[in-house]
Amino acid sequence: MSKTWIVTFETYLRQIKSWSFLFMVLGPFLMIAVTVGISYVSANSSSSSHQVAVISDSAVLRKSYLQQHQSGINTKITTTAKAKKAVKANHLAGYLTLDASGTQLRGDYHGSTAMDSGLKAKVQNFLLQYQQLKNYQTAKLTPKQQQALAQTPVLKQHIAAKTGTSNLVKTLSFWVLITMIYIILITYSTIAAQEIASDKGTKIMEIIFSSTTATSYFIGKITGILLVIVTQIVIYICGGWLGYTIAMQNAGIKKLVLANQSLVKGIFHNLFNLNLLYVLLGVVIYTILAAYSGALVAKAEDASKAAQPVIMLSMAGFFIALPFQNNLDAVLVKILSYVPFFSSYFMPMRIINGTAGLGEQIGSLAILLVAIGLFALYIGRQYQRLMLQTDSKNIWQHLFHSRRRS
Repeated sequence: MSKTWIVTFETYLRQIKSWSFLFMVLGPFLMIAVTVGISYVSANSSSSSHQVAVISDSAVLRKSYLQQHQSGINTKITTTAKAKKAVKANHLAGYLTLDASGTQLRGDYHGSTAMDSGLKAKVQNFLLQYQQLKNYQTAKLTPKQQQALAQTPVLKQHIAAKTGTSNLVKTLSFWVLITMIYIILITYSTIAAQEIASDKGTKIMEIIFSSTTATSYFIGKITGILLVIVTQIVIYICGGWLGYTIAMQNAGIKKLVLANQSLVKGIFHNLFNLNLLYVLLGVVIYTILAAYSGALVAKAEDASKAAQPVIMLSMAGFFIALPFQNNLDAVLVKILSYVPFFSSYFMPMRIINGTAGLGEQIGSLAILLVAIGLFALYIGRQYQRLMLQTDSKNIWQHLFHSRRRS
């Protein structure tokens, strides 16, 4: 057992010390940082060019508008001449003039482009409210009469908030889960194949197999790769938590998160339960298959080609699962939730939506565990012969020969 752990840690340390692992781990963080940085710089540089100035001879009218609508307004520009100059220099999107000198309130917008729908709605609502108030004053209505005329019809929507949130939680949990499985498998299938194929036909393998069994060596290799996957996931979790902590310092983001707290809790609940075990076991069985593919190739250079069938199988599970997220009662979904290589996609989907009982979950999990054990045992018996072969047979000839011998 100690020799197995030696192989495990040697494989683990070699992988995490590589430049590819460093770039793979830092890549998403760098992409997020660059995207946020560019968005921030772009927003700051173009914020003034999207602002609007409000100009009026009536200080009361202008102040009233600014009190109701503060966002997207350049309050420093108060004259038409300055506004025209700013628009010409592309420092303003446009300017709005408000006139209340007559009995009818008037608003004029001047800009290089038409008003967007949001700004237009704000201006129209403000003009309507102020015009109504002006009409009341002209008509000399009593406060009671004004209140009677101000009455508007009421339209209310009665929606089961828990049901709506629950459906959104299920949808987001589904996408996060299968995307996470898919990305991990696509990334590490080639790595596992290359890790095994790199030892193909070397003299050192004869010495290794003389001191330990091929099965122990193979398990050590697979365990080392799985530890690399776990390390990357832990780094992402810690990095995500750090990013979340920093983001919560922003008042706007904090308000948004608190408003959707039940949604966030629901997603975490669906991820950190039995589904996480399905993700882990799914990665294990696909990694074993990828490693077996790497052992079948004649040359180490063909490892990436050998991993293609594994990637295609993973892609099949991913794309087959997509159309059934809203049709979980389909017979195909129930069947595939028990089939190894596909159950990691379909059973978590049923668990999230509550269509699989505890007995079904345990049964599917047991089948997956047995499949992993039998698969590893079969490869262990073939591993030494495959690794010591130096002939030029292609992968299909090796596969056929190994099946005939078994």
